[in-house]
Amino acid sequence: MDGRRERGMVTVELAVGLLAAGLAVAAVSWLMAVLVAQAQIFNTATEVARQVARGDEAAVERARDDALEGAVVTDEVVDGAVRVEVRYDANPLGPRFLTVPLVATATVEAEP
Repeated sequence: MDGRRERGMVTVELAVGLLAAGLAVAAVSWLMAVLVAQAQIFNTATEVARQVARGDEAAVERARDDALEGAVVTDEVVDGAVRVEVRYDANPLGPRFLTVPLVATATVEAEP
């Protein structure tokens, strides 16, 4: 085989390898951003549930204000238990790319 053709193959292999590595880094970064968003909405749900159970309206408003922008926080009291649900559409790469709907719930017994 001609030696010049073999040298070109190394360049192609390197280019493909770098592209694959770049895509892998982007995918891991996207996944980490989604997981961080899930953790944040879970923290919001538990904090709002605790404060609603305590009856501290000022703290409830602060916890709602600390939620991710675009998160929808709902709460209800049923049979002495406070249930809070937080919904958020995570789109770490922007609205044109894949959006992942996330939900976190927390239930706490109401304090007397």
